Amino acid sequence: DMVLAIKKLLEKDEIDAVITLGAVIEGATDHDQIVAQHASRKIADLSLEYEKPVALGISGPGMTRLDAHKRVDYGKRAVEAAIKMCDRLNEI
Repeated sequence: DMVLAIKKLLEKDEIDAVITLGAVIEGATDHDQIVAQHASRKIADLSLEYEKPVALGISGPGMTRLDAHKRVDYGKRAVEAAIKMCDRLNEI
């Protein structure tokens, strides 16, 4: 679901970067591994296609709900990374 929203945002001229925030929680199968792997690959592809930073602030796979709650503050790092990348790209 996130990939479509990212693509729509990147198509807008007034958007300089996109920050993804989320958690992939483990379940009874290895589905979380597949979801995280494919999402991160597609997000990177969109960043290259639109030549805009997309910060990957998605934690997991292999996380429990408790692990995810402990990492909520890590989202701040994704925001900071996107801002720094925009600043650096504007210097080029």
